[in-house]
Order: sequence, then C-alpha cells, then structure tokens
Amino acid sequence: MKQVIFLLLCFIPLLITAQMKTPSDSEIQNDKSFIALKAEIKPIEAKIEAINQEYLKAPANKKNDPAFKATLEKRYTEVVDEMTNVMKNFVTKNPNSYISLVVLSELFVNNSRVEVSTIASLYKNLSEQIKKTDLGKELETKLFSTTQTSIGAVAPDFTQNDTKGKPVKLSDFRGKYVLIDFWASWCGPCRQENPNVVRAYAQFKSKNFEILGVSLDNPNAKTAWLNAIEKDKLTWTQVSDLQGWTNQVARLYGVESIPQNFLIDPNGVIIAKNLRGENLIRTLSNILK
Repeated sequence: MKQVIFLLLCFIPLLITAQMKTPSDSEIQNDKSFIALKAEIKPIEAKIEAINQEYLKAPANKKNDPAFKATLEKRYTEVVDEMTNVMKNFVTKNPNSYISLVVLSELFVNNSRVEVSTIASLYKNLSEQIKKTDLGKELETKLFSTTQTSIGAVAPDFTQNDTKGKPVKLSDFRGKYVLIDFWASWCGPCRQENPNVVRAYAQFKSKNFEILGVSLDNPNAKTAWLNAIEKDKLTWTQVSDLQGWTNQVARLYGVESIPQNFLIDPNGVIIAKNLRGENLIRTLSNILK
C-alpha cells in the first residue's frame, strides 16, 4: 500500500524557514489561514492513516487478494483527491500567501494526479511578490522544464560531450526513435535497471532505435562513469558534463530523480516517459513492429 504522500503539517514550517527569513515559524503557526488549513486537513489525514492501517493489519492472504487491494486503492485515491482539492482551494483563495506557494510546490512534487497545466494555472494567479521569492522562481523553472518536456512536445535539443570528449547533439539522432536515459554510476536503482535497458537495446537497435545515455556523475568521477559503462555493458552513446545534479541536460529536462528516461520519435517528439523493466520492452514492441 502506498504511504501517505502529504506531510504538509510538518513540511510547511520547515520549508518556509529554509526559503525565507520571514515569516518566522511562530508567525506561520499563528497565521489564521494556516490554522484553518491544518484543521481542514486533519480529518483527511486520519482517513489516509486508517486505510494504511487496514492494509498493514490485514492477513497475508488478504493483502494478496486483487479485489481487496483494488478496493483500498480506490478509497485511497478518493481521499488523496479530497486532500488535493483542499490544497488547490487554499491556493486559489490565498494568492498573497507564501504558504500557498509551499502548498503548490508540494502538489507539484508529490502528486502525479494533478496536471502540470493545473499547477501552472494556480501559480499564475499567485501575487508577483510571492512569485519573486526563491521558491517562487524555483517552481517557475520546474514548471517551464516540465512543460517543455511533456508528452507531445518537441524534445529540447542539447549538446554534451561523450566519453572521448566529442560533442554529441540530440538532433544528430533525428530520424530515429531515441531513448534519452538519465542515470549515474553512483545510482543503485539506475544500475539495477541497466540490464533491462541493455536487453531493450539488443532487441530493438536494428529497428531504427537508439539510446542516448546522460550521466549525472560528479566532478572528478569520469573513471567511475567509464567503469560503470564497461561493467554494465552499455554499448550505446554516453554523454555527461560530470556536474552531478547540476548537469545542464538534466536541468533542461527538469530531472530531479534517476533513473528517468524520455522516448523520442523520429520527428523529435516526446512520446513516452519513465519506461522501465517490462514496460520499456512492451512499449518498444508496440511501436517498433
């Protein structure tokens, strides 16, 4: 069962303190709108916790029952949507509140059920003063990156050096299906996923399909990057600026977690995202018949 994704009551004061000198923690806690938001959220959090407990206390055979899991998942989704609506309404009614910005950032990062267009619309209605804060600018940048790399958008072109220092452009691959694969040698989940990517490449490389690996390896870690490429048998083109999380391509594509990938069609249009395991093989099989 999914864990509760809205840790709003403890999250807001911490993030505000990190992003702004004012308002203070005590000012936030005593803010009437914040107090009202907490009161409205509390019973919804109780519902989520009850669903989690119901799942955790269920016997093993019941946990494996598809009908039981489907019922709980449906109830959980309905409660999360209820929470989401409360948060969206708060942002709409409080465009001059920094708390609204934090709530909106939380929705953007942790709730995939909210469309980016909805987040962008709510952000647009915030006051200019709130938008000009560090957090406001950060959210605006993330929204722009996400919009630029949404399914149906033309993938932003980029140039980065390969393992031998030769510049490689994404547009060099135009005319082929391309999987832009973000990973790093230090990323355990990426290394675990690499065998699936290797299998996909072996199966489809003869069908107008290529992979362009973009590594988020850190400065002075080129040897680790090259060793991982060799050990994991990654035989496709690999690029990196060796700047870790500040990798320019990762920033351009709004990448905040890895592994992550984008599937591009021969016209450069993004047609799928975050394809892993069997889903990667299945999607490519449907496209590259």
